[in-house]
Amino acid sequence: MSKIDQTIALPDASSVFRLFLPEHLAATLMLAGGVTLYAVESYVTATIAPSIVRDIGGLALFSWVTSLFVAAAVLGSIFVAMRPRGITLRGVYVIAALVFGAGSLVAAIAPSMPVVLIGRALQGLGTGALAALGYAFIRFVYPEPLWPKATTLYAAIWGISTVIGPTLGGFFSAGSSWRYAFIVLVPLGLVMAALAPRLLPEVEDDREQLKTPVAQIGLLLAAVLMISAAGAIEATAIKAALITAAFIAVSAMLFIEARSRNRLLPSGAVSLSKPISRVYLTMLAMTLVLVSDVFIPYFLQSLHGVTPLMSGYLVALVALGWTFAAFLSSSLTGGQAHAAIVAGALIEAVATASLAVLLARDNPQGHLPLIVPAAIAIFMMGFGIGLGWAHLVAMVLKLVASNEQDKASAAIPTMSSLGGAFGAAIAGVIANGAGLVEPGGILGALSAAHWLYAAMALPGIVAIAAAMTLRDSRN
Repeated sequence: MSKIDQTIALPDASSVFRLFLPEHLAATLMLAGGVTLYAVESYVTATIAPSIVRDIGGLALFSWVTSLFVAAAVLGSIFVAMRPRGITLRGVYVIAALVFGAGSLVAAIAPSMPVVLIGRALQGLGTGALAALGYAFIRFVYPEPLWPKATTLYAAIWGISTVIGPTLGGFFSAGSSWRYAFIVLVPLGLVMAALAPRLLPEVEDDREQLKTPVAQIGLLLAAVLMISAAGAIEATAIKAALITAAFIAVSAMLFIEARSRNRLLPSGAVSLSKPISRVYLTMLAMTLVLVSDVFIPYFLQSLHGVTPLMSGYLVALVALGWTFAAFLSSSLTGGQAHAAIVAGALIEAVATASLAVLLARDNPQGHLPLIVPAAIAIFMMGFGIGLGWAHLVAMVLKLVASNEQDKASAAIPTMSSLGGAFGAAIAGVIANGAGLVEPGGILGALSAAHWLYAAMALPGIVAIAAAMTLRDSRN
């Protein structure tokens, strides 16, 4: 093959497939592999959790299978930035993979639900760190033009995982087969730990030498645990109280963060006058809006006569939209990238608001003319956030100093976790308060669907406003 032919055969400079060129392939597989573990494991365990309860009991602790995992994942992502001096990013990868493998083993052999929860907490610690490392390594592994491409790949992984995860979980849902869903992950963790020193670069630790912000970390974890617990409680009053307490904990964390020299977040992250804070705010608000999709399967089944299997495929349109938009916009730069962020926030908010009408329909016969518009809106919810997410991540990495890059990277999955946890809990309060449980039935579902999506579109206005101010911050 001639040199000209070789050049033509290479992926276009704007293509995400440049991440898989020989010089990047090993690191891409390792970093994307960590994100894949987090994404797939989240959906697999959600699918097999009922089987675990049926086999070994522990229904009272059912909600903590997810709650502890999320809280531990936040702590794992924080560890990437707050690790002891002398532990490199590559070293963190090894530790995280081993912790994940150990957690999988504990969960696999657990004789009771409390032991399963210990395993899930260890899994969360490991996968939370691995997900954060995907962002922390970007600046060392890829040239700057490929940063948005890497985050596009991560978005695609999450999109694919929403389909693959539940499908894999279904294979392990009979009897005690759920244990095999954890057992198969143990050697995977060991292999990843063994390969990390060979396939990931050794990079300089350029962080500031400061003390660990224990108060901020404690308040943030308390908020995540309270909001996660709120999501599993049916009593509206208790749920609202926990959400309020979680808001207070986050507010206290931000108050301390703004006045402390030992910061959990990068400089300026808690001051709206700084662009980095508005990037994080946009991410948080967009994630909060998106998680209202947790009620979509219920409304499709109860109002539109859709089967459980089909409702699962329809809600997967959110992930498909995110993935499609991420690939579509990955080559945009400068003003076009900023326009994609603003347009994405607007599309997500409008699509969510439209579900207040399109989904809140009494359609027991499942007439397609009523379902198709709702399906399009579901797709556009994901499309909106996917259109600008990679550019928001790239903006985070460009806006902070090199000695705060690890903090900035770790904060990305933290914002996603916070937005997801708060969004799910708030959506539960709105739906229950709007009649989902009382009076219930078709009338209750109609009212809940209408008010839920009308209200959950409102944070999208915050995202749009924050995104519009980022024009002067682009690089």
